[in-house]
Amino acid sequence: MSDQLLTIEATRLDAGHVRLRLTGDLDYDTAPELTAVAADLRGDDEVLIDLTGVSICDSSGLSALLVVQRSARVIHLTGVSPQLQRMLDRTGLAELLAVDHDDLRATG
Repeated sequence: MSDQLLTIEATRLDAGHVRLRLTGDLDYDTAPELTAVAADLRGDDEVLIDLTGVSICDSSGLSALLVVQRSARVIHLTGVSPQLQRMLDRTGLAELLAVDHDDLRATG
């Protein structure tokens, strides 16, 4: 069971642009929450997923990110931790999921 619950703050920035700010653990117990949010996205949405507040992301979390990717037109990941970046690189998902390397941790 997760030590830290996942919170997802969804903000529609303008037509076709959505920001999801995740805080907590993105793992087996919480990944269904992100999958549920993905069900509300339209295929024409461009989604920015801010992972700055995510402390843990396991394979279930990666799977949930892929569900979001399939539900949206384009996704961008920001605030990716070094550990998560290694997972994305090793699984080949870094090529599929756009990672913005302007780390939001420095800017809040």
